[in-house]
Amino acid sequence: MPDIKIKSLEGQEFGAYCALPEKGTGPGLIVIQEIFGLNTFIRQTCDDFARQGYMVVAPDLFWRIEPDLQLDPATDDGRNKAMELYGKFDSEAGVRDLLSTLAHVRGMKGCSGKVGSVGDCLGGKLAFLMSTRSDIDASVSYYGVQLEKYMGEVHDIRTPLMLHIAGLDKHVPPDVREKILTGVGRNPSITAHVYEGVDHAFARTGGDHYVKEAADLANQRTQELFARTLQG
Repeated sequence: MPDIKIKSLEGQEFGAYCALPEKGTGPGLIVIQEIFGLNTFIRQTCDDFARQGYMVVAPDLFWRIEPDLQLDPATDDGRNKAMELYGKFDSEAGVRDLLSTLAHVRGMKGCSGKVGSVGDCLGGKLAFLMSTRSDIDASVSYYGVQLEKYMGEVHDIRTPLMLHIAGLDKHVPPDVREKILTGVGRNPSITAHVYEGVDHAFARTGGDHYVKEAADLANQRTQELFARTLQG
């Protein structure tokens, strides 16, 4: 599907990748990028969800720094560039752009009005923040980073949120993981799954840390949550 434009809260436009289901109608889903931009993995993820019946949009959240990037996490240049961009990224501005995306998706012709969000790594953090700071209908966070900083917002979550946490994630060491699990355990709207023996990005197909069994289980749980909350 062709790329689309979304108007930011400040009135500027930014790009997004859009994938629609064959029937052209259904619930909406926001796929939130990792630090590698709207690359092949993100676009394939969008296409996969579209085949499941969702109207999918993945916004370009790096547009304020360097728009239209598609970085390869398998190369040193791709990883180095991604880390450079991540150091410059303003998460608060990213949330604002996701709020614009949420309004855009809900207003798309054929959208049922129900919209979810899902993201990995940086996208996992922002999916968590969409649960705390918007009326999103459901969210899923795959190995979200820096979630421990936002435990004070757990009480703001009123719609289903699912966390997929990698047991060997170096970005979320055991003490940090326990802080997150304790924090989210206070809210019955949140379900957290820990996948022992796998590392960060275990669900990124083709990646060095990809583990099919764990990825398939996490993806099945994600699909079941969205089917229940968005399609039900």
